Amino acid sequence: MIKTKLTEMLGIKHPIIQAGMGPFSNNNLCVASANAGVLGLLSTSGLFNRDVQPLVYETFVKSGEASMDDDIPAVLETVLKRTYRLTREKGGIFGINVMVSTELLDRATVIIDTAIRVGRENPEMKKNFKVIFTSAGDPMPWKDKIKGAGFNWFHVVPSVKGALRCKKAGVDLIVASGHEGGFHIAWEPVHSMVLLPSVVDSLAGSGIPVVGAGGFCDGKTLAAALALGADGAQMGTRFLATQESDFHQVWKEQVVKTEDRGTLVARGIVGPARWLKTENSIQHQKNTLVKSPGVYLDT
Repeated sequence: MIKTKLTEMLGIKHPIIQAGMGPFSNNNLCVASANAGVLGLLSTSGLFNRDVQPLVYETFVKSGEASMDDDIPAVLETVLKRTYRLTREKGGIFGINVMVSTELLDRATVIIDTAIRVGRENPEMKKNFKVIFTSAGDPMPWKDKIKGAGFNWFHVVPSVKGALRCKKAGVDLIVASGHEGGFHIAWEPVHSMVLLPSVVDSLAGSGIPVVGAGGFCDGKTLAAALALGADGAQMGTRFLATQESDFHQVWKEQVVKTEDRGTLVARGIVGPARWLKTENSIQHQKNTLVKSPGVYLDT
């Protein structure tokens, strides 16, 4: 086994994080990942879709053995308790991933407040439920709420500037996510080979572990992340394509057969995103060039 600050911090076997991906549920994938010895992350993006994409919300609720009649806090509590029940025996470690972009602040607050409450009311659960993972936004507003709640707080950044902001906020671990990321990325194409060592260097002496994300998918790329100074790698798309993944089979097959030039970058719900290249996504990219504010750089 490879021991790093990440494995020692959480008590996991392997220095790997299974990313919390959307838009669909990954409730079953999280359990399988955690029980296999990596950090499994529950995606909460389905909870953001209750009013916008009811079918996506329904898949989250049903795969988590919750009720469609319950409100969002009750649904999340049920999902968390189910995940704990299914990981307790094997000691699987899990957390939740919450997008905290400006567009989603109200719902993000409900989700984080609920997670903290459930952890407080069920202290035994926190032996397995150890991480609150924030992404797609500024960590600073969450400093007081998360830091005193007894969880490890991880945050995703696409830049050195973002990493230094995390340091100021008191984040426990930083995920440096390069432009190779499978969905949420930044407009500026700072790739993992540049970003990861730069973030590691910027945090020298701070004691804050760094994990690489964006293009990491196997043993070779994990070794590359470690060689660049990281304490592990976060993998998303690689886990999406597994048998245990909750995603529909058509997604898995399309991801596996897509080649190196089979994606493009265009506007997403919370900033830029990577899309499989189709006639529709090519048109969407053209619309992005015309209508999206700020910097736009193609891949």
